[in-house]
Formats: sequence, C-alpha cells, structure tokens
Amino acid sequence: QVQLVESGGDLVQPGVSLRLSCAASRRALDDYAIGWFRQVPGKGREGDACIIKSGGKTYYADSVWGRFPSSRDSDHNAVYLQMSNVRFEDTAVYYCAAGYATDINCLLERYYNRNYWGKGTPVTVSS
Repeated sequence: QVQLVESGGDLVQPGVSLRLSCAASRRALDDYAIGWFRQVPGKGREGDACIIKSGGKTYYADSVWGRFPSSRDSDHNAVYLQMSNVRFEDTAVYYCAAGYATDINCLLERYYNRNYWGKGTPVTVSS
C-alpha cells in the first residue's frame, strides 16, 4: 500500500528556512519516485523536486534549484524538502506524490498515479 503524509507547512517571513516532510510507506520509497509539487489557487500542480527510485538521483525545477534540496531518509521512511530563503511566490500548498518516472520527467504531474498523493501542507510566506 502506498501512503504519503506531508507536514511542516507554516506561516513564515521571507528569507527564512522551512523543512517539509513526507512520511511515506515502505512500498512508496522502494518502488516509486517521490516528487514534491506546489499548487496555488486557480492553477495546476507544479513540480519542484523529485527523487527517482534507482540511485536516488534528484531533479529540480529552475525556480527552486539551489534553494530547495530534497533528500530521502530510508531509516525514517521519509522524504524531505528543505526550503531556504523562501519568497512570497513560494506561498502554496505543497504535496508529495509517488510516481513511475525514472528521469527528469518525475517533475511532471502526469507521471504520477492519481491515487498516490498526500493531502498537502500549506506554506504561507508573508511579512
């Protein structure tokens, strides 16, 4: 069974750091790529970062490259998104999901099973 639960979202000021966690079932970590997506009202989900299953290579969207490193913690069955120097435009609901992509396509929503998404955690960046 694939289960994903996000946590860590908060109301923060610009420039601070924040870590999002995705608690994943063992099967999710072993069999799928894990992606982080953001969504703002009225728009579709956009991929920020993803870790593929084989070798654990990580891919990033240009908008977060160097700011939001993602890592996998197999000991704790979790994937993290370490958000640093957050900006107003990072305000969104953040989701983690499990999908089948084995390359940079893991940043695209269509490569994810519609049933393998968490419920999201909101991040609001405001002064």
